[in-house]
Amino acid sequence: MRTSTRILIIGSGPVGATYARLLLEARPEAQVTMIEAGPQLTERPGASVRNIADPDARARAREMSQGPQSTALRRSLGIPEDTMVEGTFTARQGTHLVDFGGPGSGHAAEFPAAAVATNVGGQGAHWTCAVPRPAFSERIPFIPDDEWDELVRTAEELVHATATAFADSPVGGAIRSLLSEEFAADLPAGYGPSFLPVAGDENPDGTMTWAGTDFVLGPLIEEESEFSRRFELHDLTLARRVLHEDGRATGAEVEDLRTGRRRTVEADAVVVAADALRSPQLLWASGIRPTALGHYLTEHPVVISTVALDATAMSRHASEEELERELARRARNPSDPVSAVNRIPFSEPEHPFAAQIMYAETPPFPLAADHPLAGNRWGYVNMGYGLRKRPRFEDAVLFDDEEQDYRGLPNMTIRYGLGEEEHREVDLATALLRRAASALGEFVAEPRLMPPGSSLHYQGTMRMGPADDGTSVADPWSTVWGFDNLVVAGNGLIPTATAVNPTLTSMAIAVRGARRLAEELGAARAALSRTP
Repeated sequence: MRTSTRILIIGSGPVGATYARLLLEARPEAQVTMIEAGPQLTERPGASVRNIADPDARARAREMSQGPQSTALRRSLGIPEDTMVEGTFTARQGTHLVDFGGPGSGHAAEFPAAAVATNVGGQGAHWTCAVPRPAFSERIPFIPDDEWDELVRTAEELVHATATAFADSPVGGAIRSLLSEEFAADLPAGYGPSFLPVAGDENPDGTMTWAGTDFVLGPLIEEESEFSRRFELHDLTLARRVLHEDGRATGAEVEDLRTGRRRTVEADAVVVAADALRSPQLLWASGIRPTALGHYLTEHPVVISTVALDATAMSRHASEEELERELARRARNPSDPVSAVNRIPFSEPEHPFAAQIMYAETPPFPLAADHPLAGNRWGYVNMGYGLRKRPRFEDAVLFDDEEQDYRGLPNMTIRYGLGEEEHREVDLATALLRRAASALGEFVAEPRLMPPGSSLHYQGTMRMGPADDGTSVADPWSTVWGFDNLVVAGNGLIPTATAVNPTLTSMAIAVRGARRLAEELGAARAALSRTP
């Protein structure tokens, strides 16, 4: 009998890392191979680029994440020049658009801001680190409440979640006080303005070391750890198709993007953890095509604005001396613009939104020197109200076998639209955002609904469900229907309409899936050992 159990994980973001860590911890004979189509950005695999102090190095890391659109950097990575895609551009630093307009571009006119990051660590290298817990109808209805709460706590431990980041910030406290005066009477107990839970470690000087996927990998990337000897991470390695036979995944065909060489990686179990667009694309390319694959696409419509804090209002809760101390502390870490993070949490029916209020000394865009709010001494808040998008079959990422994308995979077309309920809640969120702004100061940027796809929180395209009835791709333990060793992971599994950031939800689902997969691999190994 072979001495090891081989597990292939496709994708290196936080959920793929969750599988890698839990499976290696649970199965002492397991060997995990993780592949990632993008490059490694930092010396420590998957670290947050927000922790890079040097602005030029940070910008370079983000550009490297822009995948095939990073032309000069692709040359430095040793990728042949004739594989580059010209005429493309990025959606947000560290990402590249799906519908970029160049050869092999996807089609997303109805979802124009759709973007992905291609790098070791996935979006875990670029995310805001916001980790609010899902609540009320956001929770997965077919997972028992007690179990769900434990799964979420485990996910929080993996990313070092904290609810006290910048807790001693007097400016942050003043912002909470003003918002509480405005909203507390309208909200249920425990769901008023509060700290926004974030992922990372608080440093003695008041700064943060932000969590990346490296936090989740943990001992797997520590040289002296026994786990690291059973873990391999290969960057710039593209999965072209999952290999399978008679309801079992047997591995994957992969391509080294530096050399173009293709090979087969054999595995006893395969975990597809790319993202909510490219994971279903890979399944489709592999001939694995459940009815619901790619459908029920949701995200978080987001209404945003920027407000200059009003000195008179803020001075009721924080003194000039406290502001001076805050600014002096912030000066020790000028590369990180965020210094206090607050929220108004999702609640039903009173507040079906996830509001984030981020304080910074400067706005996220330059103001003209003669702008009346330029150089505002008390600083600014960037406010976003995340909304729910109800799952509908017609909202989908679809794939075309007759047209290839820039990597030679079936090209994507995204269909998406908001319904009456979403439009009504956009109007309500806009009104609430105006109330918040009136309590805090004056608009620098008026409220606006961001273009579809802007949230980067794409969900539902591989949704899990309690029954194989055509409305889901995976069972309640993330195994693709009809398979016993092919698991999918990530935001695409989320079947509910949510407003909060999806990281904790997806990681909690991954914890459940990894535990079940570890049990099944153990049972299979035991059965094999009993075979004459």
